[in-house]
Amino acid sequence: MVEVVVLVAILLVVAAIAIPNLLHSNLSENESSTVASLRALNAACANYSMLYGGYPRSLSNLGPGDAANSTSAALIDAALASGTKSGYVFTYTAGAIGIGGNILSYNITANPATPGGAGRRRFFTDQSGVIRARTSGAADANSTPVG
Repeated sequence: MVEVVVLVAILLVVAAIAIPNLLHSNLSENESSTVASLRALNAACANYSMLYGGYPRSLSNLGPGDAANSTSAALIDAALASGTKSGYVFTYTAGAIGIGGNILSYNITANPATPGGAGRRRFFTDQSGVIRARTSGAADANSTPVG
């Protein structure tokens, strides 16, 4: 009986050490995936601009469709075009509109779907291509660039 109690105590100590490390690893993976998704979105927006003369009106314009056109350019996958991936919610905001009706700028934010659940950082990017992050509050153009 003493051996069983000792074994259970050892297992509890190992679990107390391992579980936080696993959770931290999962958060890092989600954040890394989100940064990669933001890079893909910036590249897709640049490609879209070259193809159609301005940035898209929404994330869905970058996603797949029956035929590639300005409303479904097929530059990103359906999951990212839906605005949710790796526990983060991506919000695309079109900026100024030019004389010809083309979108001249944009910004994208990526925030954990459940704060602290999917990741600790919040992200921001715009047509400059610089990805920025902040751990407290919303990320914006003044946040720290991600290396």
